[in-house]
Amino acid sequence: MAHDDDEYVYDEATGDWRPASEVAAAVAASRPRARDAAGNDLADGDSVVLIKDLKVKGAGQTLKQGTVIRSIRLTDNPEEIDCRHDAIKGLVLRTEFVRKR
Repeated sequence: MAHDDDEYVYDEATGDWRPASEVAAAVAASRPRARDAAGNDLADGDSVVLIKDLKVKGAGQTLKQGTVIRSIRLTDNPEEIDCRHDAIKGLVLRTEFVRKR
């Protein structure tokens, strides 16, 4: 529902001016969702668990199955998540190797 103080954005697809909040919701709904190996939806800030041992390229290290990764961030690619780990900076994991905790 639009309010008088909403900002409006021109929607090229329909040729109408629409509330920015409505356009943002439509864009979010059309974006592919990031899902873990079990098919659960992932969101920014979730914690995940590795479902198998992973050799980390460039770090010369292996992350063991069962390792908990906290505070993930979604990326533009629904098959990848940005993670923080104590020993590895800039870690990006494939969603097929994690399960939501």
